[in-house]
Amino acid sequence: MLKFYYSLAPNPMKVALFLEEASLAYEAIPIDTRKGEQFAAEFAALNPNNKVPCIVDGDAVVFDSSAILLYLAEKTGKFLPDASPASRGQLLSWLMFTASGIGPFSGQSVHFRHFAPEPKDYALTRYTFEAHRHYAVLEAHLEGRSFMVGETYTIVDMAVWAWARALPFVVGDDAVWAEYPNVKRLLDAVSARPAAARAIALKDRHSFKTEFDEEARRNMFRHTATPAAE
Repeated sequence: MLKFYYSLAPNPMKVALFLEEASLAYEAIPIDTRKGEQFAAEFAALNPNNKVPCIVDGDAVVFDSSAILLYLAEKTGKFLPDASPASRGQLLSWLMFTASGIGPFSGQSVHFRHFAPEPKDYALTRYTFEAHRHYAVLEAHLEGRSFMVGETYTIVDMAVWAWARALPFVVGDDAVWAEYPNVKRLLDAVSARPAAARAIALKDRHSFKTEFDEEARRNMFRHTATPAAE
């Protein structure tokens, strides 16, 4: 059975959505990043980057959420567009746009908005601006489209869904959806799918540390750890 190492962050959630959509049998293995479980030897041997998600599918070990989505989609033949070069180009372009733009800039916006120590005005301004800029690109692309790649529900929509769920937290504004009605429409459409409800329900299978205390800060932001005395 496929093993799925996960947390409740956006990147693991996009993989959880695929697994549920494709009705793949899997064992969900929680990795509590606030407790530092991503640095345990067993997990580090699978993923040297010490990040979730990661899957083990027989002899195949795949880490990075976009790589996992593409691996599973190609293996199952599900949630891909038609096989034309044009559609393939769109799929890869928007999947990588989410991986290299939406995710990293959203993550940095969250870090500087909610967790970084002062002073942080410049960094917060930069990453909030970039988060908005990337979502504006999605908004414009979705005008007149049901999904990210034409009219076909694909792994790109799963990737966008996982991050879009966090957008108010990313930019610190609960009213942000007025700026991105097309993104909100896609978010709502995917969230209404039964598989999305099952993916979200993963939070009820295992308990994760909720306190953001010194242990959590040390495990999630290792650059802030106090150097050991010589």
